[in-house]
Amino acid sequence: MIASVGVLGGGAWGTALALTAARAGRKVTLWARNIAVANSVRQRHENPKHLPGILLDPPFGATAHLAEVVGADALLIAVPAQTLRSVATAAGRLVVPGTPVVVCAKGLERGSAKRMSEVLAEAAPKVTVAVLSGPGFAMDVARGLPTAVTIASADEAVADALSEALAGPSFRPYAATDVVGVEIGGAVKNVLAIAAGIVAGQKLGASAHAALIARGFAELRRLAEAMGARPETLMGLSGLGDLVLTASSPQSRNFSYGLSLGEGGARAGALVEGIETALVTRELAGKLGVEMPIVDAVAGVLSAKLTIPQAIAALMSRPLKRED
Repeated sequence: MIASVGVLGGGAWGTALALTAARAGRKVTLWARNIAVANSVRQRHENPKHLPGILLDPPFGATAHLAEVVGADALLIAVPAQTLRSVATAAGRLVVPGTPVVVCAKGLERGSAKRMSEVLAEAAPKVTVAVLSGPGFAMDVARGLPTAVTIASADEAVADALSEALAGPSFRPYAATDVVGVEIGGAVKNVLAIAAGIVAGQKLGASAHAALIARGFAELRRLAEAMGARPETLMGLSGLGDLVLTASSPQSRNFSYGLSLGEGGARAGALVEGIETALVTRELAGKLGVEMPIVDAVAGVLSAKLTIPQAIAALMSRPLKRED
């Protein structure tokens, strides 16, 4: 039984997941690298930097010391994709062997093109690896709005135990074993959300937005299946569900970033996981021989090799083909 949960990452998503675990009746401790965030969560039961206006009720513990968290029955790692390896390496030195560790980041590692579960397995080889993904914004989860996600592990019993440990009246996890499908769905949808934001920023219309989602999903599915994912996983929460949410709302940092690009805005801003993932996905697709023209176009715009009008023209001038 999972009675205690440690959450690594004091951002919006990590704090929301810690609150979810506390609502599910678990004993929770949150690790935040920023000591001011840890103190605020522990002493005032709030994280105004990342979840303004949310009272963390029921309250839970928080610390800036990793050793005070890693003894929990299960760990959730909710740090940015490109920092996962360093955090997992540090935690892996301290964690009890066999502890279930759930990666809650969505992306592919720069340089290696590895999935987050692969990064965790390398950095902390003693742990039992799982992943959490699906359509959920941190603020919605923190507010207790109905949310459903997928928790996947190669060990079916572990996925079931983690789902039961985190389930609550407004948070419904579905257990799965298709780790590859869950991860690729969560990673690539961020790239497609940038594309959807560009479409909105360029005022290309609802028809173009719908086409982008449909054809983008076809690309996501081709890549995932080439990597061994099951088609039914991609049609679920962590594939199509997450794409529809992220590619349709300004709450998504990726969509908002694309929107700013489409409107001619600045490229700098908050953490946008889809930027790195776009470049890595293009590289990975090339190695696997998978055609991903929308991802290629986004990567071209992000690397300043294409202007947005050039990217749109290239997509619209592709040879006609059958959809099936």
